[in-house]
Parts: sequence; structure tokens; C-alpha cells
Amino acid sequence: MLDYFALGLLIFVGVVLFYGIIVLHDIPYEIAVHRNHPHQDAIHATGWVSLFTLHALWPFLWIWATLYQKDRGWGFKDGQTPHVHVVHLEEQVRELQDRLARLEQASGVVPVVNEDTGRGD
Repeated sequence: MLDYFALGLLIFVGVVLFYGIIVLHDIPYEIAVHRNHPHQDAIHATGWVSLFTLHALWPFLWIWATLYQKDRGWGFKDGQTPHVHVVHLEEQVRELQDRLARLEQASGVVPVVNEDTGRGD
């Protein structure tokens, strides 16, 4: 009777370890899905490859999956397109030009217009 119990326990532990390793290697993929990562499929496939390379790739998968943020992209930007930044900078330049014109008008200084650029210098 104890032989069958030991055999059953051995099979149970083997199955739990087998599926536990698979679940462990899916953690970076689950992080990627949760963060809506653009490389979800590549992370998932590399996780399976990592199973056969003695888990050498798994730490890099974790880093790859966690670098991407929903709101900021890769963590180095604020998630906005370059066009939005250009529009914002153009608005700031217009505001500064208006402010400079008001200051020049208030002080009575007449700006000298450069004929090449058409701007006041």
C-alpha cells in the first residue's frame, strides 16, 4: 500500500513541478499582456525557448516585459507623440513673442527688423 502511495506522490510532485515551471515562465508574458506590451507574442515565444535553454533568457524576458508602461511607453517618454510636443513648443514660442512685444511696447523700445529673416532683433 505504501508503495502505491509513494508512486502517486512522486507522480503528483512531478506533474506539479512540470506545470509550475511552465507557469513560472509565463510570468513575463502575463506582465506583457497586463501592460498591453507591443511585443507580447515575441515575449511568449521567447519564454518557451527559454525553457529549452536552461532558463538563460528568462531574466531578460522579465526586464523586457516590465520596461513597457501603458501610460509612458518604454518608460523613457511621456507617451505623447512628437507632433504634440512640437505643437506645445510652438505655442510657447508664440506666447514668448507676444510677451516680448508687450515688454518692448511698454518700455518704448522700437525693435529693429532684420530684412533677411523678417524678425525683430
